[in-house]
Amino acid sequence: MPDASALARAESLIGSIPDYPQPGVVFRDITPLLADAAALRATIDALLEPFAGGFDVVAGIEARGFLLAGAAAVAAGVGLVPIRKAGKLPRPAASVSYALEYGTAAIEMHDDLPRGTRVLLLDDVLATGGTLAAGRELVHALGSEVIGTAALLEIDVLGGRAALGDAPLHSLFHV
Repeated sequence: MPDASALARAESLIGSIPDYPQPGVVFRDITPLLADAAALRATIDALLEPFAGGFDVVAGIEARGFLLAGAAAVAAGVGLVPIRKAGKLPRPAASVSYALEYGTAAIEMHDDLPRGTRVLLLDDVLATGGTLAAGRELVHALGSEVIGTAALLEIDVLGGRAALGDAPLHSLFHV
C-alpha cells in the first residue's frame, strides 16, 4: 500500500494552468510530480495496486501517459506499449479517432502483441473519456484484452467515466 503522505504530496504537486491550450480549458501540469521521486513512486504504486499481477504489458497514451506507463511497466516488471498520436508511428496497424473536450484527434498502435495479451491502459488525465475509450477500442481491435484502465487524475465534472462503461477503472486523484 502506497504511503498516504507521499500520495498527498503527489497530489499537491499537480498544478492548474487556466486557459491552456485554449481559453476555458484548465491544463493539469504533472511535471512537478514527475520530478519528485518519492511522489512519483507512490503514484505509480497506487496506480498499479488494483491490477497487480493481472496484466502482461502497460499501454501508455501519448504523451504524458508514456511517462507514467514507462515507470509503471518498470515497477511491475512488464513491457511497455506506446499508443501514439496519428502520424507518429512508422507502421501503424490500427487507428481510432475520438473527440476531445476541445477538438478531435486520432491515436495509433503497432500490432506487436500476441493475441490475447492482457493490457493495463494508463493515461495521465481522464476528462471526457474520449482518449481512454479510443485506447481501449484500439487495443481490442488488435486482438488484446484491456484488463483495466488507470488514470492519474480524473476531472469528475466532465463525466469521462461514463464513456468507459463498466470496465475496471481506477483514478488516483479527482478534481
